[in-house]
Amino acid sequence: MKIKVCGMREVANIEALTALNIDFVGFIFYSQSPRYVQQLPTIDISPRIKRVGVFVNATIAEIEQRIEAFALDCIQLHGNESPDFCKQLQQKRIVVLKAFAVDEQFDFDTLKAYEAYCDYFLLDAKGKSYGGNGVQFDWQILEQYTSSKPFFLSGGIGLTDIPQVLRLAHPQLYGIDVNSRFEIAPALKDLAQIKELVQQIKE
Repeated sequence: MKIKVCGMREVANIEALTALNIDFVGFIFYSQSPRYVQQLPTIDISPRIKRVGVFVNATIAEIEQRIEAFALDCIQLHGNESPDFCKQLQQKRIVVLKAFAVDEQFDFDTLKAYEAYCDYFLLDAKGKSYGGNGVQFDWQILEQYTSSKPFFLSGGIGLTDIPQVLRLAHPQLYGIDVNSRFEIAPALKDLAQIKELVQQIKE
């Protein structure tokens, strides 16, 4: 199972994090987020770790600028982006993750229009903000997920939830996305907890 740690900003924290056995590191380019990244100095991140840019209803031009400036490998779309918008980005040969806010009323048929234009889906809990709410949805409704597209599970995942995550055994569960439950402060991760997370999942 892959591990994505999102909402990073502090250089020393990022460099220490990427020494651990994680797979994706996420940078949030949404100005209303407390984890918003406006600029970063050059950071030495191993090529085995993919850089993910998180956007909310941004323009193609803005996303392209961030791809170049931050050497992004993947784009995570966390707003109301259309299937055609995802298609335009995928044509630029960038890996596309489309996030969906999920609750008990979520219609999984919504995913069908996006399947051809996304590489992964990310299922986050519906909350007041576009992600980083620290809340979960009822994972039992993942039984309704019948797409062939691999997905990341997100939303309020902490260390105590990992045994339950590992028991899910959904064939398309590709990885987990963690953020607020592993923070000392917004955009500052508790590395001891991340290390324990890696041990539980990979070791």
